[in-house]
This record gives sequence, C-alpha cells and structure tokens, in this order.
Amino acid sequence: MDNPNTHGTGCTLSSAIAANLAKGLPLPAAVTEAKKYLTEALLVMLDLGEGSGP
Repeated sequence: MDNPNTHGTGCTLSSAIAANLAKGLPLPAAVTEAKKYLTEALLVMLDLGEGSGP
C-alpha cells in the first residue's frame, strides 16, 4: 500500500489483535479482523504532523 503515514502500524496491529482476543475471538479470527482494521485505517490516508506520520 502506497501510504507514507505508517508510523505506529505495528503497535496498532498488535493492540487490535489483543482487543479482538479480549472480545473472545479465536487467534486466527483476531488476526484477520485486526488486519482488516489496519488496512481500512491506512486507506483513509490521514496526514498528521510532519515526516512519517501516524
């Protein structure tokens, strides 16, 4: 995905996985849903601050 604003995506992904596990999803589903969440967030193309943004 061509988006320069990827700072923090690893932390966001791991947090989303943890949140999905806390909601009771099995691990494969938790990862799948977290990836969907992160992909949608990146598609919004927010441009905050300067440099490689969040």
